[in-house]
Amino acid sequence: MSSPEPLAEADTLRVEILVNAGPGETRAAQIERGVLQDIHIQRDATASAVSNIYLGVVQRVLAGMQAAFVDIGLERAAFLQISDMVRHDAGQGDDAPRIEQRLHAGDRILVQVSRDAMGTKGARLTTDLAIPSRFLVYMPHTPRVGVSARIESETERTRLFDAVTDLKRELELPGGFIVRTVADGAPIAALAADMRFLATVWADIQEQARHVPGETLVYGDLPLAIRMLRDLLTPDVSAVIIDDARAWQEMIAFTRRFAPEFTDRVLLYEDDTPLFAQYGIEEAIQRALQPKVPLKSGGFLIIEQTEAMVTVDVNTGGFVGTRSLEQTVLRTNLEAAQTTARQLRLRNLGGIIVIDFIDMVDPDHKQQVLTQLADALAADPAKTSVGQISNLGLVEVTRKRTRESLEHLLCAPCEACGGRGYVKTAETITFELFREIARRARRRPHADAELLILAPPDTIDQLLDSQAAAFRQVCADGGVTVRLQAESLYGPEQFDVVVM
Repeated sequence: MSSPEPLAEADTLRVEILVNAGPGETRAAQIERGVLQDIHIQRDATASAVSNIYLGVVQRVLAGMQAAFVDIGLERAAFLQISDMVRHDAGQGDDAPRIEQRLHAGDRILVQVSRDAMGTKGARLTTDLAIPSRFLVYMPHTPRVGVSARIESETERTRLFDAVTDLKRELELPGGFIVRTVADGAPIAALAADMRFLATVWADIQEQARHVPGETLVYGDLPLAIRMLRDLLTPDVSAVIIDDARAWQEMIAFTRRFAPEFTDRVLLYEDDTPLFAQYGIEEAIQRALQPKVPLKSGGFLIIEQTEAMVTVDVNTGGFVGTRSLEQTVLRTNLEAAQTTARQLRLRNLGGIIVIDFIDMVDPDHKQQVLTQLADALAADPAKTSVGQISNLGLVEVTRKRTRESLEHLLCAPCEACGGRGYVKTAETITFELFREIARRARRRPHADAELLILAPPDTIDQLLDSQAAAFRQVCADGGVTVRLQAESLYGPEQFDVVVM
């Protein structure tokens, strides 16, 4: 294919999907109106387990928490709560089941990963299985039919609901189905083919579960490149561009079978400039790892991710406006609401998110900001909810978290600071060193023993310059001779005091 236009100049396109496939890692970017909205990364060594189905073995049942730890063959035991288990029929007297009545240590159980392991927490499980295909999601234990809320036409929703209900009855399939957004306008024959395919997959899963040992994967989700086609390929997508010939052939084969009308939109990228560099994706990813997000108005956001929550602080920065202060604040907050929604999706930040908007007095302005935030979050595939603006000007947002954030996926805690985000000053380390010299001086084996101090250059400079007088005093009080040695490989908080 010919060289595509860079990201900044691609605003004439509606939606593009870019796939960069390399050894051990595949990355996929979703671009809407020339702006990067979502980034997915799959690494062979640490691939996501979400949607995978395992035959697990119950390790321990926690009656007090109404939960259980289940071994599914991953590094850490996974976690299953009673609320994530399929309930039995009411006729079986299971209206208020307790987990200790349903599970026991050593039981084999078919489970699906609903959230990857994060930090020190194991993966989250459910027994309410969901098996996706191009147009449908099959739920073998949930006897209902639903239609994606993103299909807005009532006529189309009714058509799809009736078609799937009739097909389910005709094929005599248990459970239920969810009609996906990409099924908008899909012919009934395609829905029937999807339904038969899912029935075959479910039969195969059940057969494997009867014969394989525990802690075994019985159904794995598709590779990332194919998943992007299955989940996102709609008439709104103008092009799917991939830079690997083998993966391109697999994607062509998939579209020919499941979406032949879109086959000509799957393109092989062959230019010398790397695909993500050509579209500005590499730079966008680097910016998404920075806490500061500039706004077009001149203001900026500070986004910080902690163990407990994500905080977003809105600042006017250099924006002073041309009218009143209230209008300046409103304009900044409106832009911040739009940008925050995009950044949460791009960085894949979830859980509790607290946004500190600039204080507003006018109730109408507050409502405008809340409406802007809710509208912007409506395009997010993850489930979100938005609270009201508190008296302190804070808005609480929740966003469903299923996988690690972009920062946790691409980065590791800083070795120098231990993940705190800051290090002690050289002056602080110097005073810690003084206390250690005094302690070692009292414990030295003989009176003429010498102390050797190994420390980073900045700390040694403190001892020889601004803290030289205090250093001499400490040595005199301890009655010790001290020799200094700068170690360039030492971290800023590292030092050693050795008795010679």
